[in-house]
Amino acid sequence: MSYQRVILGGIGVFPFRSDEELLDYVDGHKGILVAVNAEKIMNADDRLRGIINANIGYCDGVGAVKGLQRKGVKHVARIPGCELWLRIIARHYKDSRFYFVGSTDQVVEGVVTKLRSEFEGIDIVGYRNGFIADREQREDLIADICAKAPDYVFVAMGSPRQEYLMSEIQQRHVAVYQGLGGSFDLYVGNFKRAPRLLQRMGCEWVWRFVVQPTRIRRIGPCLHFARMLYGNKL
Repeated sequence: MSYQRVILGGIGVFPFRSDEELLDYVDGHKGILVAVNAEKIMNADDRLRGIINANIGYCDGVGAVKGLQRKGVKHVARIPGCELWLRIIARHYKDSRFYFVGSTDQVVEGVVTKLRSEFEGIDIVGYRNGFIADREQREDLIADICAKAPDYVFVAMGSPRQEYLMSEIQQRHVAVYQGLGGSFDLYVGNFKRAPRLLQRMGCEWVWRFVVQPTRIRRIGPCLHFARMLYGNKL
């Protein structure tokens, strides 16, 4: 199936109707998977917009879903990135190689241990924490990824740092990349997701503000997005 990006605030978003559609598309189109939400639409600089528009932006937040609906897209799914990477692994762990970058040593090691227990035989060719101190460490990481040639690279460093890094690596090694934000910590149990009811209502963002009050400073861009969305200015 052919997909046409829909532009929201200068960012092209693919209107996938389900995570299965996205997974099928990615099987034939390598690139960087970027979770798009209201905050990213409002805060993205030209560099980040360029990365998203050259790759695969998908609806991670309810704001992006509402935006596409306001643009006339009738059927579009919210696809949480914190679930998507595990769906990718479940689909491909028997025949693909994986590399993980992000969080602390303790967390990323916990991620690798848990994945190996849940996906028997998974081929994890490398991993490291997300604290890259200088250009030398950055080059070492890129060289290691190029040498080990993973099919999938998951980077959990927060946006836009993770997108900048993935874009740089992509120039030297073609693969499927996905930015994961805090998903590693979620996977090993350091954080809990919102109750299912809030997820179904599209109100998971409320839960995040409750469990991480420091995120309250991020509500401004989301409110501005809503004003633009319902004012038909996106």
